[in-house]
Amino acid sequence: MNATPDYKDAALPVGRRVEDLLSRMTLEEKAGQLFHSMLMMNADGTPVTETDGSMLPFTTPELIEDRFLTHFNLLGTYGPREMARWQNAVQETAAATRLGIPVTLSTDPRHTFTDNIGASFNSGAFSAWPEALGLAAIGDPELVHRFADTVRREYLAVGFRVALHPQIDLASEPRWARQSGTFGSDARLTGELVAAYVRGLQGPALGPGSVSAMVKHFPGGGPQKDGEDPHFAHGKEQVYPGGMREHHLEPFRAAIAAGCAQMMPYYGQPIGTDWEEVGFGFNKGVVTGLLREELGFDGIVCADWGLLNDATIFGQVHPARAWGLEHLSVAERAARGLEAGCDQFGGEQCPEVIVELVRSGRVAESRIDESVRRLLREKFTLGLFEDPYVDPDAAAEIVGRSDFTALGAAAQRRSLTVLTNPDGLLPLTAGPKLYVRNVDAVVAAGYGEVVGDPADADLAVLRLRTPYEPRENIFESYFHSGSLAFPGPELAEILALLDRVPTLVCINLERAAVIPEIAERAAALVADYGACDAALLDVAFGRAAPEGRLPFELPRSMKAVEASRPDVPNDTLDPVFPHGHGLPLQRPRATPEHPPSPLRAPSQEPLGGQERRGT
Repeated sequence: MNATPDYKDAALPVGRRVEDLLSRMTLEEKAGQLFHSMLMMNADGTPVTETDGSMLPFTTPELIEDRFLTHFNLLGTYGPREMARWQNAVQETAAATRLGIPVTLSTDPRHTFTDNIGASFNSGAFSAWPEALGLAAIGDPELVHRFADTVRREYLAVGFRVALHPQIDLASEPRWARQSGTFGSDARLTGELVAAYVRGLQGPALGPGSVSAMVKHFPGGGPQKDGEDPHFAHGKEQVYPGGMREHHLEPFRAAIAAGCAQMMPYYGQPIGTDWEEVGFGFNKGVVTGLLREELGFDGIVCADWGLLNDATIFGQVHPARAWGLEHLSVAERAARGLEAGCDQFGGEQCPEVIVELVRSGRVAESRIDESVRRLLREKFTLGLFEDPYVDPDAAAEIVGRSDFTALGAAAQRRSLTVLTNPDGLLPLTAGPKLYVRNVDAVVAAGYGEVVGDPADADLAVLRLRTPYEPRENIFESYFHSGSLAFPGPELAEILALLDRVPTLVCINLERAAVIPEIAERAAALVADYGACDAALLDVAFGRAAPEGRLPFELPRSMKAVEASRPDVPNDTLDPVFPHGHGLPLQRPRATPEHPPSPLRAPSQEPLGGQERRGT
């Protein structure tokens, strides 16, 4: 009878188990660990075994059995029971391979209102919270810890063991599309919140009850030239005209001090600095020199998605994001990423390239071993070799649990930010005639009589989103960029309503918005960062108290935005509302029919694997 291999013996130290498993791996199996790719699932919870190549080039069995990948992020929104079943099926496929290395599953954020297949998914069955900007508007580290702990519990229930978040870039360029996922423009506050976030996901130390935090985007992706995003070639340049490069590092220092397990460099190509002018995932001075040697980070570094190969997204070809190295071959790009200090390539699945680099002598196998050690160590530390499966029934009970949902709903209300209330309109009295636009009339009927004509209304309630310039490319259309001002005809229509009837305007801020005319003429103006209609109306009618303060300034004009420096937070001339602005309202009025929103937190059970297993 063969003895149990050391790597399968849970009683042995992790280091010994890692070395034993590493010694048994072929070069091809090692190479597969260096890729953190995407998977999709069928709606019934079964793995994808056929693909037309329009989104994903390989099926799930091909990636695990033939290409030896064991790290994946799941695309799409599904039911929790089905996700758990799918997770178990994926783990069964991995367990049947020669070495039985379990899969590590990851996800982009899933607890908010944004739906962008390249960055975030709406909450679906998970508890719904404001975006990170809304958590910053509240500014409470304890709440962020509770949020992250809730995320941890819901993720563990369905098998996610790596969070591709938090995102701690500073919102310093008002036009940049990725600001909704940040904690705003304040480096000190971002540092406090990311520390709480990491502790909520990982606990006091990474272990079987943890979700590993992949913090992004090092060394801070906010200072994008003209606010364009480096997912796309026209947004690849990152600039520091204000000399604030060190300022953008402050949150990352806090994340490292809090023990974050993973780090993701951004796509941006630094211009006009002493850094090499190549994308950060290829930048040895940034990844090895700054992150590892100067800041002392010894965790996993995973390059952002799609650095090596061109990719077809929604049927359109997108070039590899190898900014500054576009002229290199795929193999040469991979070699540069490894030389820079990256352990994994996100969104890629080409282990044969790594195998050829080693066999040709271009990259030493010892360099591959260095990264594989880090990646295996995390699998062992998370307890995946002992217990990779989840309970679908427990997943259905845990995801969206009532106390999680109540805490998220309360956070939505707390995050709302009152910008103007010139004549004391808010809080409203019960029972007015309401004309609503972009508000669910059924929900509004719980607060007043809904009418179909503004002329018949005592008050209008209008919800708006931050303006942006539509882009023709389908994938890019999800990244709202460009002008922050409403086009003339749309603005005229909004102002006509404001002039016709007293109007409560609520604008969803995924970026700063240029709205001086709306601010002047609205009867009251509120900002939200992801909040349902009931949350807005609860605040408007005094049933809940808003606590939000602007996480960035709101500029007066696009001219002021264009004149500001991308790396300097809150740098526009004479903003309509400064960073930190927000007006108090009286405490919520509790009535028997409308008690205050619950603030009960999830039970603070100790970190452990029991909840993940559903017992």
